[in-house]
Amino acid sequence: MLLWAGLAAAAAGAVLCVVGWYGMSGERFAERQLPWLASGTVPGAALLVAGAVLVAGVGVGPPWPPEAGRDTARATEPPADEPPWKPSSADPPLRVPGGTLAHRPDCPLVAGKPEAVPAGDEELDPCPVCEPWPR
Repeated sequence: MLLWAGLAAAAAGAVLCVVGWYGMSGERFAERQLPWLASGTVPGAALLVAGAVLVAGVGVGPPWPPEAGRDTARATEPPADEPPWKPSSADPPLRVPGGTLAHRPDCPLVAGKPEAVPAGDEELDPCPVCEPWPR
């Protein structure tokens, strides 16, 4: 439905742009060209943009409709025996001296840095890149 509405809007916009351009081209003075611009070309351009947005919106959304009766909220929860997050390793979180963030050992912000030390019991914020623990 969105595809056909978008194509119809784009086609109507193209027709209005052509009619507005054709009407403007036959007028010598600018004050006689403005009505063609206001009534044909500008709305035609707006319809072209709206049609492009509608056609682009066709691919957005779920790949298939959700099944009837299926509880989608419960389907995203992890099983009861699994933690809500999976640690990347059993090693303790790391921090850089003077830093305020705790990182997983494999975080690209601390990986390979010899100055990274274990975070210990300090009150640190979790790294937004690797998220070492849930907030």
